[in-house]
Amino acid sequence: MHDVSDRDPAEGGGLRGRKKRETRASLVAAAVRLAAEHGAENVTVDAISEAAGVSPRTFFNYFDSRDEAFVMMGAESSGRVRRAVLAAPAEVPPLAVLRDALAAELGEVEQQHELWRLHSEVLRRSPHLLARSIGAHVEDEFTLAETLAERIGAGSPLFTGDRPPLGTAEGQLRRQALELYPRLLAAVGTTAVRVAVEHWCVRQDEATFEAVFRTAFDHLAAGLAEPAAPAVPVDEA
Repeated sequence: MHDVSDRDPAEGGGLRGRKKRETRASLVAAAVRLAAEHGAENVTVDAISEAAGVSPRTFFNYFDSRDEAFVMMGAESSGRVRRAVLAAPAEVPPLAVLRDALAAELGEVEQQHELWRLHSEVLRRSPHLLARSIGAHVEDEFTLAETLAERIGAGSPLFTGDRPPLGTAEGQLRRQALELYPRLLAAVGTTAVRVAVEHWCVRQDEATFEAVFRTAFDHLAAGLAEPAAPAVPVDEA
């Protein structure tokens, strides 16, 4: 999940906001499908735009480059997750807050599992896109950790607005300001999402994605205690 809220701060609710989100999603889907079929290096902005039914000029209203479109699956989720974390009732434990905030954004995984599978294949076949996706993920995860820190009263007063990228000198101050617990919580939560998605994609006939996701967080809440062995049926013969 990558955050695009800084690109278009005016984008919000209402019909205009919904249409913009739909256009961005259509461009990402077109980019991923074309890259899965032809290879990312062989896909042009013109081809992506044509497949999505928009002009190349419209494409650049949403993305700075062709490669950005390939890695922006779930691009708008991060900001909503952070807002949900801050808005949750004070009495809810942080892990449960994170679980519920992520769960609210993951319904599309089950509905669009084929597109998510293709997206994973595109990244695996294109090392430079995988590296770019990982970089964006690191930024997202760290910003989520800062939000969790703010929720539990351990946030840094240094960064209340736009945050400098982690790779800059100012970004190093962000790293120094954040405590271990929120960093670990954000990392564990996002890893649980990734593992749940991968597990469900290869075993869809066994359980719904929501059930797999909830079970993953149940294991975390239990401290990753070893599950009880299944009962052995008694032979009554």
